[in-house]
Amino acid sequence: MKSLFEQMGGAYILQDNYYLPNLTLPAEENKTIGIWGHRHLRYLKQHRKVFYTNLLTSGRLNGYLADIDKQAEDMFLRLAKQMAEREGVTEQLKAENQMEWVCRMNNIRSRAMEIVNADLIFNE
Repeated sequence: MKSLFEQMGGAYILQDNYYLPNLTLPAEENKTIGIWGHRHLRYLKQHRKVFYTNLLTSGRLNGYLADIDKQAEDMFLRLAKQMAEREGVTEQLKAENQMEWVCRMNNIRSRAMEIVNADLIFNE
């Protein structure tokens, strides 16, 4: 008599005197994931384990992380540009006072990173 697993098309494999289900993950398109995607992956593994497992077993994890990575990068660049324009951090300032420009741009990048982390990376 076949088990329900076998009736549904599953198969078993013998390993060390035990029959284990022969399970494989579905094929998934391999997309490049940047720093934002890796941060979100770490967050999912630590705080959203069920969601992570569902994405992994359905074959959608890589695509999901690549999408989050692109959204976060676009948001970060847009925010940094908007903040720099609003605060008068220009190429002219860069030419006249490089240290001031670097200091202000680092501050802008830090604030933009905090916003992206709060809105996308650690909030899904």
